[in-house]
Amino acid sequence: MRARTAFGVARLGLTSVGLVALIGYFQYTLGVATFAIANFFSYFTVQSAIASVFVFVTAAGVALRRPTDPAWLDMLRAMVTTYILVSGVVYGIIVWQSSGANYSIEVPWSSQLLHFVIPVFALIDWIVDPFKARLSWKYLGWAIVFPVFWLVFTLIRGPIVGWYPYFFLDARQVSGPGETVFYCLIIVAIITGVAALLTWITRLKRMPRHLVLPWRASA
Repeated sequence: MRARTAFGVARLGLTSVGLVALIGYFQYTLGVATFAIANFFSYFTVQSAIASVFVFVTAAGVALRRPTDPAWLDMLRAMVTTYILVSGVVYGIIVWQSSGANYSIEVPWSSQLLHFVIPVFALIDWIVDPFKARLSWKYLGWAIVFPVFWLVFTLIRGPIVGWYPYFFLDARQVSGPGETVFYCLIIVAIITGVAALLTWITRLKRMPRHLVLPWRASA
């Protein structure tokens, strides 16, 4: 139980860092005169980070009270961990590409926390946690539901408000709609791949949680 308590406390810390990062990033965007507040909540990163705060604080509470995680909670944990990891990877690529172009992207401390620090610690939590449930491969179908809905919503909203959270979703900033669709397919593929990796980790036979019989898990 000491290990479970440690995981619970660590997740509370991760939740706190997430809240601080979101508040800091929101304050940062308020300093951009041309930025609309509504657009802040349209970022995949922001939506994923908000969801992760709720999931991590729930996971912390469960870790402090129960010896193992229920499958539904670990499915949610896998989802938000996938989303924030992919957000970090995509953002890192965008920042890296900008360094070789004629413009640069400012990366404030809050953005560094959201895109890089929190995803890394969430991944570590997932890998080393021996108390997580064994996820079914059917979970992968649920993992891409939110990203697909977000892409559809963004592509519909973009022309209406004249703004896209990421350049590759705006057909005017790439070679056309075909390239935008190509990027969307790549994103879905990456999300599916990361979700599959996290699912595979839960199915490794060396994980202690998998060696406990279901009816003895609460003993």
